[in-house]
Amino acid sequence: MTLRSVPRYDSGQVTTIGTHAVVVGAGMAGLFGARVLADGFERVTLVECDPLPDEPTSRKGVPQAHHAHALLEAGRATVEDLFPGYGEDLLSAGGLLIDGATDVKFYDEGDFLAEGPRRIPQYLATRPLFEYIARRHLTDIDAVTLRSGCRVLDYLTDDAAETIEGVVIRKKDSEAERLSADLVVDATGRTSRTANWLTDNGYAAPPVNDVQIDVLYRTVVVRRPPDDRRGIFAPASYPRTRGGVALPVEGDRWLVNVHGMHGDHPPADVEGILEFATTLPVSELEQILETHPLVSETIESYPFPSNRRRYYEDLDQFPAGLVVMGDAIASFNPIYGQGMSVAALEAVLLHHALASGGRDALASRFFESATSVIDIAWRMAVGADLQYSATTGPKPLGAGLFARYLSRLTRKAHTDGRLRDALYRVLMMEIPPTALLRPGVMVRVLRPTRQASASDSTVEG
Repeated sequence: MTLRSVPRYDSGQVTTIGTHAVVVGAGMAGLFGARVLADGFERVTLVECDPLPDEPTSRKGVPQAHHAHALLEAGRATVEDLFPGYGEDLLSAGGLLIDGATDVKFYDEGDFLAEGPRRIPQYLATRPLFEYIARRHLTDIDAVTLRSGCRVLDYLTDDAAETIEGVVIRKKDSEAERLSADLVVDATGRTSRTANWLTDNGYAAPPVNDVQIDVLYRTVVVRRPPDDRRGIFAPASYPRTRGGVALPVEGDRWLVNVHGMHGDHPPADVEGILEFATTLPVSELEQILETHPLVSETIESYPFPSNRRRYYEDLDQFPAGLVVMGDAIASFNPIYGQGMSVAALEAVLLHHALASGGRDALASRFFESATSVIDIAWRMAVGADLQYSATTGPKPLGAGLFARYLSRLTRKAHTDGRLRDALYRVLMMEIPPTALLRPGVMVRVLRPTRQASASDSTVEG
């Protein structure tokens, strides 16, 4: 499922189904999850081990926070539904609203893609600002309480460990505290300990798929002229193991990122990063680094060893009163910017699961529906990464054939704005990849290049 096919969030669909819910983890997935739970529970407690100051600052629990983030169209539209006024508040705090069809210079398959014919609104900001605005909206809801600086030690269960009944938490230098709950949501990301807890308590662990990519980010912050709103997107793409991105963010800055896959990592010093940028197939990143001052000499790094997916939907037994969401289920190569938007769609699916059946068999119903969103993001990310011979992991069925078709489509999009529009909307998770196989698209992809024209009939979306 994508934005086009997931029914939109409607708070009026959920009646009260419980007294207290606990969400563990105050990242974007946790914030979205807590929002939808607030419709069905009298109280929602959001537990976070990091201190959460009342300002948009990076924190230890989000090691990728210093790097470029994208709120794809699926995420943008969904967050606006979950938190009305979110966009206006983000812009008031300095975030940008750009046109993804024209402001983002997208390089792939040997050239930049043509500009798209239809506007694609896209919010850009630092990850701390995205998170801070969502957290501020969430804590304005009376039913929600935020417990920061608290570590979850364990789940509370019934005697048979068949039902989760809350969590045990502890604040630094304080005694452990028991929080009873009708529902607990694990939104703790890749470091989630739920799979280990299952095996420790007699359950099977979910099957895991790790697709090894060994990617490393280096990011520097660069001064940006206020009227220069360009985004440069030239990610590593087979056969290139090197890539780079520059995104405009609040404070008249660019986040300039260089990255390398399968051990082809950028150096950790400014001079080395500039040299690395000269090896990329586009000159724009090198020019930005050479002609605009750095905000500081600080270089932020982020290693990402693998795409990882836990198949909770395959488990025959799972404790009642517990749900897992966000990166704790699946995390994707961050080059593709899917994480926040997948989490937003998962939250809407959790909302619909609560609306349709309350707490009865909630986990199995949610995991099954979330698969439809995760499958699409996983196939796009893993399908691209598995083109490298060094990538290890199971290949999705049909990935090789579709990759060849997508390569041809991308090359045609260098001069065909409507193909760029179709491709970009798929990457933004607005429409499914199958939309690229519709007749109106396939004709433009498969006919001889000399006949392709951006003025031809509209691509179906």
